[in-house]
Amino acid sequence: MSVYESIKQQLKAKPKVWLVTGVAGFIGSNLLETLLKLDQRVVGLDNFSTGHQRNLDEVKALVSESQWAGFHFINGDIRDANVCCQACKGVDYVLHQAALGSVPRSIENPIATNQSNIDGFLNMLVAARDAEVTQFVYAASSSTYGDHPDLPKVEDKIGKPLSPYAVTKLVNELYAEVFARVYGFKSIGLRYFNIFGRRQDPEGAYAAVIPKWISAMINNEPVCINGDGETSRDFCYVENAIQANLLAATATAEKSTNKIYNIAVGDRTSLNDLYSYLRNNLSVRFPHLKEAHPLYRDFRSGDVRHSLADISRAETLLGYKPIYKVFDGLVEAMEWYIEHQK
Repeated sequence: MSVYESIKQQLKAKPKVWLVTGVAGFIGSNLLETLLKLDQRVVGLDNFSTGHQRNLDEVKALVSESQWAGFHFINGDIRDANVCCQACKGVDYVLHQAALGSVPRSIENPIATNQSNIDGFLNMLVAARDAEVTQFVYAASSSTYGDHPDLPKVEDKIGKPLSPYAVTKLVNELYAEVFARVYGFKSIGLRYFNIFGRRQDPEGAYAAVIPKWISAMINNEPVCINGDGETSRDFCYVENAIQANLLAATATAEKSTNKIYNIAVGDRTSLNDLYSYLRNNLSVRFPHLKEAHPLYRDFRSGDVRHSLADISRAETLLGYKPIYKVFDGLVEAMEWYIEHQK
């Protein structure tokens, strides 16, 4: 039995109280679904700035009535310290996912990104510390590696940030480290590498590449690739991120806490290969795609050229073992994408 399966069995036998910030978002709603199916009690916090009520409605339809009854939702903003304190009361574990994502958005509006990702993060740290939660797990980002050229990316070697968003995620890690030293407050940061999966929003200027491309392909709209298409990413299916969050929250060994972990697959896929895979698979049901080709445009400011994670630390200290490679995850999520993104 894997460490993850063992943890799930333990949680089901002895439920805990979890706070998921950004619960109406992509990753947050997937965490909510998993936790409720494990019969956990969940407090969810969201202001719907990037999340959606439809994500919560979908989770409700996928769990039992008794499981849904274990969910308490707070419509609030992490920029409000009082709301954060209210949300943390009586909570065992915090999974902090709320943030303003997107490199382009941060370049266009760095103040809003700073307010949510730094001010909001600090509010949550203070509230969780004061509530004496057992573990604080937060969504860090591979953008923290910045201009560091080495591949694969190793947690202790970072470069200079390439965007305001990357700055905010680096500051999160610094604050978490200081809280450990000054207050003895334990936390774990998960540096996500291009997470994708069901309930990821295909709409808007800041949509992630996979849902945005699938939506465009289905609707016979142009798909644009920034640069020459050889930019590569370590795409990671959302189920792997869920596993990492549960393992991190329940980690008790001193050597495992107060650390940063890469959460990815440890493999990279070029944008050209990703496009070809999506087109070939979707063309079976959407014949207009058989002759489709992408449109290439200039490289985008703030983007990292290549991204590949070394996941050995998470494997060794958390027991993390990614179940899904990129194409396995796409197979798993494809029906959801087709059903929800026409």
